[in-house]
Amino acid sequence: MAVPIRTAVAALCAGLAATLFITVPARADQDAGSHVQVWAVSGPERAAAAHEPRARVSLDDTTGTLSLSVSHGGRTVIEPSPVGIVTQQADLSQDLRFLHRKDRLVDERYRSKSGKRLERRVLMNETRLSFATAAGARLDLVVRASADGIAYRYVLPAGYGGVLGEASAFNLPPDASAWLSTYRADNEGQFAQHTAATAPTGEYSDQALFATGGGYTLLAESDLTGTYSGARLAHDQGTGTYRIKLADPTVHTDGPLATPWRAMVTGDLATVTRSTFTDDLAPASKVADTSWIRPGTVLWTWLAGGKEAGQSLAAQKAYVDYAAERHWPYEAVDAGWYFKTDEWDTTDPNWQTNSWMPELVEYARAKGVGIIVWIHQRDLDTPEERAQWLPTLERWGVKGVKIDFMDSEAQSMLQWYDTILQETAAHHLMVNFHGSTVPKGIQRTWPQVMTLEGVAGEEKRTNTAAHLTTLPFTRNIIGSMDFTPGAFQRVGLRPNSDAAEVGLTVAYESGLQMFAGTPESYDARPLARDYFDQVPAAWDDTRLLAGRPGREAVLARRSGDRWFLGGVYAGTAHTAEVPLTIGSGRWLVETIRDGAEGLVQDRQVLRGGDSLSVDVVDNGGFAGIACPWRPGVTTCSR
Repeated sequence: MAVPIRTAVAALCAGLAATLFITVPARADQDAGSHVQVWAVSGPERAAAAHEPRARVSLDDTTGTLSLSVSHGGRTVIEPSPVGIVTQQADLSQDLRFLHRKDRLVDERYRSKSGKRLERRVLMNETRLSFATAAGARLDLVVRASADGIAYRYVLPAGYGGVLGEASAFNLPPDASAWLSTYRADNEGQFAQHTAATAPTGEYSDQALFATGGGYTLLAESDLTGTYSGARLAHDQGTGTYRIKLADPTVHTDGPLATPWRAMVTGDLATVTRSTFTDDLAPASKVADTSWIRPGTVLWTWLAGGKEAGQSLAAQKAYVDYAAERHWPYEAVDAGWYFKTDEWDTTDPNWQTNSWMPELVEYARAKGVGIIVWIHQRDLDTPEERAQWLPTLERWGVKGVKIDFMDSEAQSMLQWYDTILQETAAHHLMVNFHGSTVPKGIQRTWPQVMTLEGVAGEEKRTNTAAHLTTLPFTRNIIGSMDFTPGAFQRVGLRPNSDAAEVGLTVAYESGLQMFAGTPESYDARPLARDYFDQVPAAWDDTRLLAGRPGREAVLARRSGDRWFLGGVYAGTAHTAEVPLTIGSGRWLVETIRDGAEGLVQDRQVLRGGDSLSVDVVDNGGFAGIACPWRPGVTTCSR
């Protein structure tokens, strides 16, 4: 049957419109007098385009090499940097020719169980640039741009064999200030300040912060799974170049491959600190029912009593009693509570344990306290061990596991992560990873992951005040961080004051905020203890009130109508002036600071936008709560 002309024309127009929406002309913009094709990618917020990051991808027609640069507000953030990947069957870092471009809008909403805020909005422009070599090998470069970052990844069809390495690198202005952590497999290096060029030759963790283009840029990674290998930054002193180096000499693939995102969180310091960019890039949650996942504060007993406490039911019951008295929702039992032996009867429900854990869990449950248990990764590294441990812990009623000593970002260990994430979700066990990788989007995809270590935390005896004031702008930006604050008993082993230690519980975000002190140390500091009674572990919003990496970090986090304040400082005693940018109206502000005889509480009524003045001691800090003020309101406590 003949098709009417008007119908055919309408169909043709619709088809052309759809094509124009997803495909741009095959030829990109070309710099005058050069052999370079250029594609620009910016975020979808057109009204604020001048203030958003913008990526520029270039192809040199002479060499067939790709580069990517990033600007923000018209100023260079990342200088043109090499892009490409090399596999066993094809070198996709050179001799490339452009095929086509497709664009799409990424517009998503999701709810997190923990982090800087619970409600999230993802709004990004995505551009997919397709290239091929003369031999027909294909490479897609996928670039995403949002209001707070630029990211790219490689997508390859099947048949190219293992990945031998990436050409990916980041070229920073040589004089850019840099806050870097020397790479360790457990990600527990100290952050120290350099310039991009003067940093010593070596390898650094990929969460590296640079002051560039009038703002800041944090390098990061997202959507890292066992299909690939973890990345670190390799640097040669004297240059501003930081190259991607993979943990494995060969990444094994058995089909099409999408590499992790190479992310650049960029903007002013407040934007970077508040960003959830690495979570936003990650796949959606794979856990359908998340009602059992409940963030909270935890009485953690390792630094309070060590292994001996872990071996004692009486000691653990006493800790449960204290947590119940304080209405802290969890108590964590660390190493020493179980042992392995081939003589155990694995049909016994108490196998692999010194038998008192089920009794402790029931004792705690009756008092409204959940139990979290430590377990070594080597005891979960086979299917048989996992099939014995995880159902048993679920049957006992254990709420979560603290899994320790992975100490690797090699592909084989990442494949183990993939498995344990599926199985802990199936057995309704929240997870705290120690001796681990860092979040890299894992908390969006697997929301039972409440926190990860991957930080030189409270256990370290070499931390500096500068390190503590850098963490909110580096490691903690990309996800929950189990620093374990509150270890008041470690006087002389930590570089900060008591008030700063209280402030860390807000300055540092963690879905399970583990308090590392002793009950005696809390009772000796009732202001700190009462503050811990109120501090949440999940937040409705987060704002940076004041900050300079390595010098000061003051964060405000909202729960309901109350803002909790945490400030940490490095340097000499002074009066800190903090803009109270938490909203209009009048606020009753209660602060805890260091006094001559211990902690002191102050109360004052301020308007939103006023300056909050707090006396800070050497390497000190403060904690606080701000609640809406009205006549008759005299305290923020509930």
